[in-house]
Amino acid sequence: MTTTSRQKNAGRRLVIAVPYAWLVFAFLIPFLIVLKMSFSELDESGSPFSPLVTMVDGVISVKAKIANYLFIAKDDLYVLTYLSSLKYAAITTALCLFIGYPFAYFMARAKPSVRPALLMLVMLPFWTSFLLRIYAWKGILANQGILNSLLLSMGAITEPIHMMNTPFSLVIGMTYAYLPFMILPLYANLVKMDLRFLEAAADLGATPMQAFWRITVPLSKSGIIAGAMLVFIPAVGEYVIPELLGGPETLMIGKVLWDEFFTNNDWPLASAVAVVVILLILVPMAIFNHYKAEQEAEGRA
Repeated sequence: MTTTSRQKNAGRRLVIAVPYAWLVFAFLIPFLIVLKMSFSELDESGSPFSPLVTMVDGVISVKAKIANYLFIAKDDLYVLTYLSSLKYAAITTALCLFIGYPFAYFMARAKPSVRPALLMLVMLPFWTSFLLRIYAWKGILANQGILNSLLLSMGAITEPIHMMNTPFSLVIGMTYAYLPFMILPLYANLVKMDLRFLEAAADLGATPMQAFWRITVPLSKSGIIAGAMLVFIPAVGEYVIPELLGGPETLMIGKVLWDEFFTNNDWPLASAVAVVVILLILVPMAIFNHYKAEQEAEGRA
């Protein structure tokens, strides 16, 4: 092997090592710490960092507490909260897809000179604080807010509609916050689509709607799945939006996690809750990676 080849291989290994090192330090190590705490007990000082493996007189003993996981599995509150989080995340993902797909399609079919401006409109909310944008919805949806005032002035309603601290306000806030994460991967996929497929479909007698459902949608599946994952995964563990816009009927696991960590100070139980959340998130990620691997294999074939 020549010196140039060795340098190229070393450069490739370095480039690959950087993201792997980032994942190890930013995800794997913190996850292992949380996982370890989930099997620990609070010691006499209240610390959740008691060792799992101890050695006394040459005897190694492993002390792992699984009671936290059993408690989560048996307690209806946690089970219902997990299901509620998954439900609201799924509803948010569906609404983002329903709203975001036409917008991404319009962007991809717009003139190239107009696309940067449309992309800017999608990314413009990120220039403002996330917290301020969610607080703005409180002013819109409140009983004396902008929406109710507008409807009252138009005579459409006779008394304010209660929208705040309901499932409606929660879904609206989450859909608004995560909509760009659906639009951007869809746009990136649709803008690269070969329009000759649509021309061929038209030549074969397909209507525009038939061509859309049989060609455009199947070819944009990877963008749909990527956008769905980008919305669904953070929506499951969302804390800020349920805290500001949700109510007692919209309990989500992020709120429960916060209470266990900082109100009850039960870090082992909170860590177990966090581990279960991560496992719930890893399942759709594994499905997505499996789908991507199949798509790449089909492309190579």
